Amino acid sequence: MAAHRSGPLKHQNKPHKGWRHHGGASAQRDSKGRVGPKILSKKLKKQPSRVDQRHRASQLRKQKREAVLAEKRQLGSKDGPPHQVLVVPLHSRISLPEAFRLLQNEDLGTVYLNEWGNTHTFMLLSPVLKHRWFFTYARPGDLHTVLDMAKVADTILFLLDPLEGWDSTGDYCLSCLFAQGLPTYTLAVQGLSGLPPKKQVDARKKLSRTVEKRFPDDKLLLLDTQQEAGLLLRQLANQKQRHLAFRDRRAYLFAHVADFVPSEESNLVGTLKISGYVRGRTLNVNSLLHIVGHGDFQMNQIDGPVDPFPLNPRVIKSQKKPSVAMEICATDTAVDMEEDLKVLMKADPDKQETLQTEVTPDPMEGEQTWPTEEELEEANDLLLKQRSRVVKKVPRGTSNYQAEWILDEGGESVGESDEYDDLQHEDFMEEESEDESGEEEEECETMTLGESVRDDLYDEKVDEEAEERMLEKYKQERMEEMFPDEMDTPRDVAARIRFQKYRGLKSFRTSPWDPKENLPQDYARIFQFQNFINTRRRIFKEIEEKDAEGAEVGWYVTIHISHVPVSVVEHFRQGAPLIAFSLLPYEQKMSVLNMVVSRNPGNTEPVKAKEELIFHCGFRRFRASPLFSQHTAADKHKFQRFLTADAALVVTVFAPITFPPASVLLFKQRSNGMHSLIATGHLLSVDPDRMVIKRVVLSGHPFKICTKMAVVRYMFFNREDVMWFKPVELRTKWGRRGHIKEPLGTHGHMKCSFDGKLKSQDTVLMNLYKRVFPKWTYDPYVPEPVPWVKIEISSAASEVDME
Repeated sequence: MAAHRSGPLKHQNKPHKGWRHHGGASAQRDSKGRVGPKILSKKLKKQPSRVDQRHRASQLRKQKREAVLAEKRQLGSKDGPPHQVLVVPLHSRISLPEAFRLLQNEDLGTVYLNEWGNTHTFMLLSPVLKHRWFFTYARPGDLHTVLDMAKVADTILFLLDPLEGWDSTGDYCLSCLFAQGLPTYTLAVQGLSGLPPKKQVDARKKLSRTVEKRFPDDKLLLLDTQQEAGLLLRQLANQKQRHLAFRDRRAYLFAHVADFVPSEESNLVGTLKISGYVRGRTLNVNSLLHIVGHGDFQMNQIDGPVDPFPLNPRVIKSQKKPSVAMEICATDTAVDMEEDLKVLMKADPDKQETLQTEVTPDPMEGEQTWPTEEELEEANDLLLKQRSRVVKKVPRGTSNYQAEWILDEGGESVGESDEYDDLQHEDFMEEESEDESGEEEEECETMTLGESVRDDLYDEKVDEEAEERMLEKYKQERMEEMFPDEMDTPRDVAARIRFQKYRGLKSFRTSPWDPKENLPQDYARIFQFQNFINTRRRIFKEIEEKDAEGAEVGWYVTIHISHVPVSVVEHFRQGAPLIAFSLLPYEQKMSVLNMVVSRNPGNTEPVKAKEELIFHCGFRRFRASPLFSQHTAADKHKFQRFLTADAALVVTVFAPITFPPASVLLFKQRSNGMHSLIATGHLLSVDPDRMVIKRVVLSGHPFKICTKMAVVRYMFFNREDVMWFKPVELRTKWGRRGHIKEPLGTHGHMKCSFDGKLKSQDTVLMNLYKRVFPKWTYDPYVPEPVPWVKIEISSAASEVDME
């Protein structure tokens, strides 16, 4: 007899869970030596205990603290570069000679007065504090000098007025400096002791409230006596340094001395020798050098002369004036420098970076070879077949492409082919790169802004033509805000000809668009990365890990730069600073730069796309005509005709490659020569494949409405245009979607079908799109702006003894 077996529906009790509360010994006994894979991997990793983790964290904190202290001790020490301080007076009442007289404290050390390039500077060497400072200044109205000097300064010393703090020029200077990126800064008040004692407390409280708007939680120091100047110098020496990202990965140098040796062929080009202290990173002679405002150049060699400003100089004691002792010391140093001149590095032609900025396009690249006889016979046979094509009965105005999709119901060949359709089809298939510049110039004209009207000048300085142009630009900006991208259909030109480069999209977000389609000829001249993010990461990793060969940070060197125009040294002798940055690999090559910018609240003038603007991108300065587009995460970005104030936009230009992070400032030059700050932002990417799509909206009005059907007019003005744009989807301002059913008559009326009932006050719209490209208007030369305010110190130069 067979035994009973329970079926699958038999009730089963839950097992006892007492095993969950077993200890570690019982668990090991039950496992019988088996070890899970997770436990095995954990043992292999050898996870540290909690005590070891705390010890490791304390070691990391100690290493970071020691690195910060080592950096602070190196700056201004005998082995590091001098502590470069930029003095910026923010008010016209500030006495710069008086401030320099107080900072030239001979009780703390030796003062070297010098006049390099007509720029009054001095070096302060303090063996007591074991520190050396290099002081220079910049006028707030001289915009280029302030921004360029701030790029290389270790500390900016802002001098404030005790009553107002800063004036309008100083406020504008602060806006530009904040947008570019501030290094370490210190605030000093000059002239507070000159006020009555009863007003000093109130003035200081009022000044503190004013300063809190831009410098919250910052301490105000005084600069009226020698003792206060000594405290200020100690504050500068012990202050924690702030870093600027774009200069931390590059070597840079502020030229103290510059000499020009003309070449044998021409006196206009030669070798420029600049001397200064290496900062930032190790300077390699095989890399390229960018002189701010002048372009990229190659280096021949790097010399290592004796440091002219050692922390412990050999001073010959004399009973005469101390200035005589300083002159003797400087003379001895110069003699030693000539005797002990050493060549550190010479350029290797095999390893040196090239100055090639563009690709030379080959016009025959991509062309086919001469066809064979077999290919010619096949082409003739195909041509004969095309000539004997089937003639179909199609609506009037239909193109050849549309006729291919129409089936012949009776199978009969009726009617004749229209030659006008062939011409029309050929015009539509024309390449987008042809005549594009002419159309863009017609749609987006560059206009010159007139001079702003001042209170004291009325009709004498008013330019009526400029006023009319500005009024027209304001009207265009207002119309763009009210009716974005809408355009009236032209009546003198057929719409299928006027908008032949545009196309319709089912969805702007999801419809495909090939980024390599119909590229202009300028795209053959630029460079493109296969993966920009990986390349940038690889270069930065090499900078951090590999030990570069060359002049170390803190060395006083003389750089020989070849093929430099004589205008560079003339510019330096006129008083402009000479600043050089080393370039990372590929940074001399041209590509498409995308920058995210926001409109400056202090500027309300309309800025149209493709107007010439002045760019300050990292350490570069150039002119270009940018495109504006929306800042989105999609693969297509809508073109913006004006620089809007309510949202951040992306600016696209042709420019040399620059690896982010880098700050971006946009200026516009007025008719009077002044530069007005338009927008500020940062560098986004270097990507020629970023597609900027221009949208055109054609509008029509419903004439007759019958539930979901409607007769629309004024969108087109002939029957052929209606048939041409029949495949494009329609939409309305109230959210309806539809399409064209058929044309009515010969005046552009058309019958349309929608997904819902149409309102009589609704407007029918058709969206057309085309890709736009930036213009090649890159110009590295930027004219000097007209200064806002002139601060003259020559009248009091005798007081400071700056001879």
